Amino acid sequence: MPSGSSGGARTPTINNRRARYNYEILDVYECGVMLAGSEVKSLREGRASLQDAYARVDGGEVWLHGMHIAPYAFARAELEPVRPRKLLLHRREIDELARETGERGVTLIPLRVYFKDHRVKVELGVARGKRAYDKRQTIAERDARRQVERALKGQRD
Repeated sequence: MPSGSSGGARTPTINNRRARYNYEILDVYECGVMLAGSEVKSLREGRASLQDAYARVDGGEVWLHGMHIAPYAFARAELEPVRPRKLLLHRREIDELARETGERGVTLIPLRVYFKDHRVKVELGVARGKRAYDKRQTIAERDARRQVERALKGQRD
């Protein structure tokens, strides 16, 4: 067992599974997020969703909208489950994001939420929406890759 690990349950990673299907990811940024203590505890239990989440640059700050974090059962203060949360980035990165999202059809999508060195991090993707034919192509590529893997597995057995 590596030193420093407790050997207990791993902290969960919350993934936005539809993001890579619905969007073409152009660039990825790692950023911190400002949360209340009870929200962090709820995230450790894996009780969050990135289903309809997106980020926006407003007034030189980046805000995460639409991320649902279920209320922690033992919290004293009741927080709104879906509220804007401030993302923590360097000024240079915020300026880059503002410039990139200034293009038509480009948006910021959270790809996953995870813990790194006991801090909550959000992997933010600069994305462009896919058209219907792009989605069909993605499905066809995935199916072809599965068939190749099955054929190779069949040869090994």
